[in-house]
Parts: sequence; C-alpha cells; structure tokens
Amino acid sequence: MCRLWDTETGKCKGRFTTKREPFCVKIHPAEDKQNLFVVGTADKKILCFDTRTGDVVQEYDRHLGAVNSITFVEEGRRMVSTSDDKSVRIWEWDIPVDIKYIADPNMHSMPTVSLHPNKKWMLLQSMDNQILTFGARDKFRQNKKKTFKGHMCAGYACQTSMSPDGHFVASGDGDGHLIIWDWKTCKRFAKFKAHDNVCIGAFWHPFETSKVVTCGWDGAIKLWD
Repeated sequence: MCRLWDTETGKCKGRFTTKREPFCVKIHPAEDKQNLFVVGTADKKILCFDTRTGDVVQEYDRHLGAVNSITFVEEGRRMVSTSDDKSVRIWEWDIPVDIKYIADPNMHSMPTVSLHPNKKWMLLQSMDNQILTFGARDKFRQNKKKTFKGHMCAGYACQTSMSPDGHFVASGDGDGHLIIWDWKTCKRFAKFKAHDNVCIGAFWHPFETSKVVTCGWDGAIKLWD
C-alpha cells in the first residue's frame, strides 16, 4: 500500500494498492507529469500510478528480483532501476521494455542511487563495500576511475549523497560512521562515528554546503557541520 499526502494539511489524499510490499517510490519530475508516480515492489515490478484515477497506467516487469531503487534521469525522459537481481536497467519513460541492461558476474546488489548535481553521473552503493559511478545519460557506462571505498555497507542499504557544489560524496555505513570523500581524487576526506548503530542515510544541505544531515538505526537524526 502506498499513500499520497497533502504537504500543507497533512491529510491522506489517496491510497494505492501494490499487492506486494513497495520498496521505493518516486514522483515523476516533469511539471506536466506530477500526477504520475512509480513504485518498485518486492515482486520484481515497477508500477506507474495516476493519482487522478488511482489506476496503474504502466507496468515494467523485466527485473528478476525485488526492485530497490528508481532514479529519473534526463529530465524524466528515462529512469534507472536497481534490483536484488544484481542488475541495473535503463528505461525510456512509458515504454515497458528496458533499453539497456547492465550486469556482470562480479556485480553485487546496488540498493541506493544518487545523482551528481551536474546530472551527468550517478552514484550506486554496492554491497561489496564500495560506491560505483555510472554515467547518467547516453551509454550509462561505469566510470571505473570514480570508485569510493573505505566503509562497511555490505548488507545495508546506506544512502549516498553529493554536496550541492559537486565536490564531496557522503555515505553512512553499517558501523555508524559518516564518511566523506573528495569527488575529484576519490580519496577519503573525513570519517567519524555518527550513530550508535547503522548510519543508514546521509544528506547534504541544499544551500549550506558544509552541513550534512544523517539518520541512523539508533532513532536519531543529526545535523553536522
């Protein structure tokens, strides 16, 4: 079940049944498509709902495992999905056949994805304790020179984030650390204990580039400078 909320009143405006557990939800970024949102589910599907009717208007079902993340790229003309099947798939919007399939015997599941501010790159948290970089347009190739290591995320869907100026990468890890890397050199810039348990999310402030917000399994949300 997914629910649509009014941000001003806090009231629930709609309920959308997915039949299986939803793992991720994204509203279409285009101004003329704000009535559409996609849901990645435990039964390997991506469902597109229309909030005006409550109906499923498109279904993407090429994955072989639970869908963990959906990321819109190229101003919403395409979307990128990752799954427990250890693959990355690229879709043209509203076409239920993937236009590119990225998989390799050495690849691990990549449960979270974030975009570089320039929208040319995307960061994928890999379950083998590294963050991989792929192009976010055209051929979507991996940039093997942009790999970030030094944290323990195996088994945890720790979310990554980039500073608004594109200079730094941040991620939490399974030991409760916040790690920051230099985007240009890929070297670790800082690492410190942020939470008593898993640090599952790290997000840069959109305007104050020195500030990062983290959240952890200890139930705390913290603001760091």
